[in-house]
Amino acid sequence: MSEGTATTTDLDVRLEKHRVELTGYCYRMLGSSFEAEDAVQDTMVRAWRSYDKFEGRSSIRSWLYRIATNVCLDMLNAGNRRARPMDLTGPSPLAQAALTPRPDNTWLEPVPDARVLPTISDPAEAAVAKESVRLAFMAALQQLPPKQRAVLILREVLAWKASEVAELLGTTVASVNSALQRARATLAERESTPGAVSDPLDEEQQKLLERYVAAFEGYDMTALTALLHEDAIMTMPPFDLWLRGPGDITGFMTTLGASCAGSRLLPVSVNGLPGFAHYKPDPEKGGFGAWAIQALEISDGRITGFHCFLDTERWFPLFGLPLQLEAEAH
Repeated sequence: MSEGTATTTDLDVRLEKHRVELTGYCYRMLGSSFEAEDAVQDTMVRAWRSYDKFEGRSSIRSWLYRIATNVCLDMLNAGNRRARPMDLTGPSPLAQAALTPRPDNTWLEPVPDARVLPTISDPAEAAVAKESVRLAFMAALQQLPPKQRAVLILREVLAWKASEVAELLGTTVASVNSALQRARATLAERESTPGAVSDPLDEEQQKLLERYVAAFEGYDMTALTALLHEDAIMTMPPFDLWLRGPGDITGFMTTLGASCAGSRLLPVSVNGLPGFAHYKPDPEKGGFGAWAIQALEISDGRITGFHCFLDTERWFPLFGLPLQLEAEAH
């Protein structure tokens, strides 16, 4: 009995140490933080059940990736591709702004860095890992067929050899190389322009964020306009509305979004980007109520993307944040 228990505990530990990187892999495959956690749980259960058949011809890590890949490919058979609002429609002029929600499974979901990015000591590798969960890259991945997506992530993000990927997918090296070429071509066509955020943030970026917090909390639209790129975009899933340009963004904030005046922002790390938990004044309960998780894209000293994920009941607990702040909590 004691030997069996020890083996069980040992297997638990051996599987568990791969959880964060597997969650990152499944998140890149699925575009959903919750589905990724479900997929990893399913992977762990399958690994448990079939461990006696694991012959050790590969490492436990590559065996787990094979299981996780199959779980994700099964989940993707439904054909759903998650998206950002600007992947689905054109921008709305402020005069026509309407808040129309779409179902949860439409949207690319945010994720806390700590859930998907293992601790990496090499700064260059850490930067690549962060880049690979940024919203622009994630949206581009969603355009790839599932197997191409797996090949691209395994080869480009996780730096597996073509022979290792071929073995994992049960295919040939030539097939893997061909899939990778097609995936790269699709991503190149999309001309994705991820924000040039350094890791860690440089002094200029840190100052930009400090100015952003001061402008947002003070609801100073002149100051905010000075921080926004002329083509800056604002999105608000689950609504499909998105806005382009400082005029429409600040115009929205002072009309439909006017109740956000007097808000509080707490820093969070989301999708390899700087972000904030946004709490707005709660006239009924007092203090501040959870309103959005914001992810900011930055390039050339300006904010280029301002993405607000509004489903607070899901996102704030995921980020380990309370749904309410006391009035003096600032």
